[in-house]
Amino acid sequence: MPVLMVEDLHVAVDSKAELEVIHGITIEINAGETVCLVGESGSGKSVSSLATMGLLPKGSLKVTKGRILLDGENLLDLSPSQLRDRRATRMSMIFQEPMTALNPVIKVGEQIEEVLQAHTKLSNAETHAKVMDMLEQVGLPDIERIARSYPHQLSGGQRQRIMIAMALVLEPRLLIADEPTTALDVTTQKQILKLIKELQEKHGTAVLFITHDMGVVAEIADRVYVMNQGDLVESGEVKQILSSPRQDYTRRLLSSVPSLVPRASRPVIRKKLALQVTELNKVYGRGGFLSKAKTTHAAREVSFNLTAGRTLGIVGESGSGKSTVARCVMRMIDPTSGGIRVGGQEISGLTRKGLHPFRKRLQMVFQDPYRSLNPRLTIEESIIEGPVNYGTPPKAARARAGELLELVGLPASAAKRYPHMFSGGQRQRIAIARALAMEPELLVADEAVSALDVSVQSQVLELLTEIQERTGIAILFITHDLRVAAQICDEVAVMRRGEVVEIGETADVLGNPQHEYTQALLSAAPGRDWDFANFRPVAA
Repeated sequence: MPVLMVEDLHVAVDSKAELEVIHGITIEINAGETVCLVGESGSGKSVSSLATMGLLPKGSLKVTKGRILLDGENLLDLSPSQLRDRRATRMSMIFQEPMTALNPVIKVGEQIEEVLQAHTKLSNAETHAKVMDMLEQVGLPDIERIARSYPHQLSGGQRQRIMIAMALVLEPRLLIADEPTTALDVTTQKQILKLIKELQEKHGTAVLFITHDMGVVAEIADRVYVMNQGDLVESGEVKQILSSPRQDYTRRLLSSVPSLVPRASRPVIRKKLALQVTELNKVYGRGGFLSKAKTTHAAREVSFNLTAGRTLGIVGESGSGKSTVARCVMRMIDPTSGGIRVGGQEISGLTRKGLHPFRKRLQMVFQDPYRSLNPRLTIEESIIEGPVNYGTPPKAARARAGELLELVGLPASAAKRYPHMFSGGQRQRIAIARALAMEPELLVADEAVSALDVSVQSQVLELLTEIQERTGIAILFITHDLRVAAQICDEVAVMRRGEVVEIGETADVLGNPQHEYTQALLSAAPGRDWDFANFRPVAA
């Protein structure tokens, strides 16, 4: 008997039963099996998992038809209290963002203990021993210290391990993992995927893994279900889906995955230096006369040049110093020492007032367009705010806003709408249009496509390349995704613990890495053995 059997599941908007978001899907998972549910945002992946867990938002969505069988028991027939009991003891879920799932004011060890106290009759000593054992199983160092830590005192990878420990502490039959590695760098991602697999083999858990990352699918899946707009469009063994997809949608999804093989280097057409960083240092926590505060060297002697019309990528793990360098370049934080020259002019030592004339020459696109756009302003108001502040007449700024929206692939009529009316990919296009409204010489993109589906990601990357060819703008591209770096960057700098360990043409650095750290990053990239666009394994 399958551990989980979802039969003919229909989910609809609560107030309009005729408005369905899930149209009769059927999914089966056996003990010890990993099934990946893939598709773009809005395909219904997460709604399916929330329906299984009984966590659909009340008043918004409801199950209108079908059965959800966990070891033969229909979860839809259970009372709320029975369902709460099943969530911890027989099924559990790992969410994408552990900072929103963990209580920020309770130590992580105590949060795991709460699960045991609610569902077992273990003594305090037995509960503590079980928590310590689980923290050790998920590969955390110094487990006593970790248990006494609050979520904000841990790294993203450590927080995700806490979530896994909490989910598996009662050895559930079913584990649902909803995009648990999307925001993690490749080495941490590899560790988390390996950990889930090891714990699954140890406990015989059935795993439903929800993702839009086809590299992860190639790495861990036994079978795959592909969803599109609430329908299951294709399913099968992982090798069959990757090598001979039957549906056009699946083929488009796979073809959108960027290749790890670097694109050919573009010739240097413009020789003007847009950005020159020289021996940049950033130190946090320097002590005073009597203090012994611990210091962190977030950036150490970082140097590079970026020519107009070119893209330089900075890659590395979380904590490597990528974003610190980007923020120093943007002068969002002050460098401790070193030089930053934009268009030949030094800006590293300028005051806030002195930086004002340079602000329009430097623009940034952030990772999360949900938070970088003001929800109370229309799209037009967001785009024209900067130019108007720098003296552009409002009428001219509005006309330019319409042109920029069309440049990024949106209709000019979208200008009067608000951010919540757009998808994530569309919002990121709007953020790019807003940055370009200032006609900058340098665009800094900090993980600007990491949260996007592969097909939307592909569109945004093409858009950036087209804009660069038209305008000659220089782009400093911060990313932990080596596939993205391979396809958009002319040059790559690899950072580790604040230092640049390797820098050069992308074809050289990613095609023939010399430093052992770069080699380790490439070997950790999920799906590195597959050529997704051509539906075949990479030739040995």
